[in-house]
Amino acid sequence: MSNPALLILYGSQTGTAQDTAQRLARQAQRRRLRVRVMPLDDYNVADLISESLVVFVCSTTGQGDPPDNMKNFWRFLFKKSLPVGSLSRLDCAILGLGDSSYPKFNFVAKKLHKRLLQLGACVLLPVGLADDQHDLGADAVIDPWFASFWGKVSTLYPTLSGVIPLREDEPLPPTYTFHFLDDMQEKEEVRLRIPMDQTVPSQSHPFPARMVFNRRVTEPLHFQDVRHIELDVTGSNIEFAAGDVVMMRPCNAPEDVQQFCQLLRLDPETRFTLSPTDNTAVPAWLPQPCTVRHLVESYLDIAAVPRRSFFELLSTFATNELEREKLAEFSSAAGQDELHSYCNRPRRTVLEVLADFPHTTAELKVDYLLDLFPEIQPRSFSIASSLRAHPNRIQVLVAVVRYKTKLYKPRKGLCSSWLASLDPAQGDVYVPLWVKKGSLKFPSEKETPVIMVGPGTGVAPFRSALQERTTEGKTANVLFFGCRSESKDFYFRSEWEEMMEAGFLTLFTAFSRDQVRNAIIVFLQEAKVYVQHRVRENGELLWDLIANKNACFYIAGNAKQMPASVCDALKEAFQQVGGVSAEEAEQMLATMEKTGRFQSETWS
Repeated sequence: MSNPALLILYGSQTGTAQDTAQRLARQAQRRRLRVRVMPLDDYNVADLISESLVVFVCSTTGQGDPPDNMKNFWRFLFKKSLPVGSLSRLDCAILGLGDSSYPKFNFVAKKLHKRLLQLGACVLLPVGLADDQHDLGADAVIDPWFASFWGKVSTLYPTLSGVIPLREDEPLPPTYTFHFLDDMQEKEEVRLRIPMDQTVPSQSHPFPARMVFNRRVTEPLHFQDVRHIELDVTGSNIEFAAGDVVMMRPCNAPEDVQQFCQLLRLDPETRFTLSPTDNTAVPAWLPQPCTVRHLVESYLDIAAVPRRSFFELLSTFATNELEREKLAEFSSAAGQDELHSYCNRPRRTVLEVLADFPHTTAELKVDYLLDLFPEIQPRSFSIASSLRAHPNRIQVLVAVVRYKTKLYKPRKGLCSSWLASLDPAQGDVYVPLWVKKGSLKFPSEKETPVIMVGPGTGVAPFRSALQERTTEGKTANVLFFGCRSESKDFYFRSEWEEMMEAGFLTLFTAFSRDQVRNAIIVFLQEAKVYVQHRVRENGELLWDLIANKNACFYIAGNAKQMPASVCDALKEAFQQVGGVSAEEAEQMLATMEKTGRFQSETWS
């Protein structure tokens, strides 16, 4: 039997599954196999019947949903018309990437595994279920799964045992070649470029939305900087409903771009074109030609905490013995604790790592930039406004991420810090964006009550829903809002008060730190009041709305303890007011979720 051509298909939302797929591809290249790697939606799924060996690497998003770049594949694969034995010639393996703190842990990988078996595929080994919550991270499952996979492949294809693999410290060919241009070439390239006509903004063709305002909505001395931002989307053809999300692609800070170019001895104003070394496409939204500045500012994620794969690649350039040993340790399975302490715990960035390994950084070849540094991933924000209330506008509520670790420099969220730095008062500033469907759907029937629990910035999608529902004359709206202090971070207070006066809203608030300050008890901890306490206190109202009026219940916000605590409080209300047993309360909530009457959108 001849050696197989390996196809690796991935579904990735934040880049982790893509990185894992590329790691496996490099292992295949070192074994001298022909290998292709691509997102599932870039692959013609009808060709699966003629493939011999395929690995699927898939993450799970939201409430058990497939990532955006595999949604078309997912729809096709689950068509009832597909013949039962259509994939009987296919040998495959499935690796899932998930987080066990979410209820639908690795749901996509499990469901894909089941469906491929139904279609007759031969699944070579048990589905891998990597877990971010593991002490050693996802690699605790990925490493042994990779080893098992190669064991199966060598059994299937005995001729592979005679192949001498490439050494681990030997650089593989780069994916792209950089061609630097002189002035004449540059003019020629620009002249040949054809503008693309785009009707609806998308990830490859975002719409440059002008920022209208950027206001801080927390009290100036409050520890958290939260921004209310409005963006003008006139002429974009963008439409959205309550519950939808806006996607934005941030830029690196100018000082980081400058430091990166200095470390790699690159002139930021130099222009280049890219040509792939195999049949990989040039990234769609990278202009040709492009300046080094644009590439580093808008494309390369130099502010990210590097993954293990970064150290694997970087080590192949090391000539300094000390640096080579350290990079080899960080790349190895045995060195993952050490890498975690160096990188993940203090949230050390790619840029800081490059500065820590100056000899290796000096050896980096420009052709490897796109292999070494991942693409900046878009960030999603719940839309906090309605098109009916604010035509041609998108508003968001953004908490600026900033925190301390053992490193001297405070850590910053790339997108939130970039957005906060934009000042429309200083001249026009533009944010590249597009919109996608969110996981929250609100009822169209006028009489259906809506109960929303949105502490902190989790209130954003509910503001959109309330603006929409108010214009439609829907009055049965209940909002539970929680924050630290009534005077410091009570978002949209005046709007809620107006809605209450007009008879459109019943509002319950929980100010956790105000309660503590005013409590005349010794155990201050017990005085904190959160949204789940307000839910429990209002059990009679909630039971009436849910059991008698078919209300829908929504949760949005941080995924730590809040969603589970709110669910527990709701089940308690079912038991105490409705008189049902604990099992019946559990079943009620499960039925509500199945029928779309209970929905949540949480993030970590």
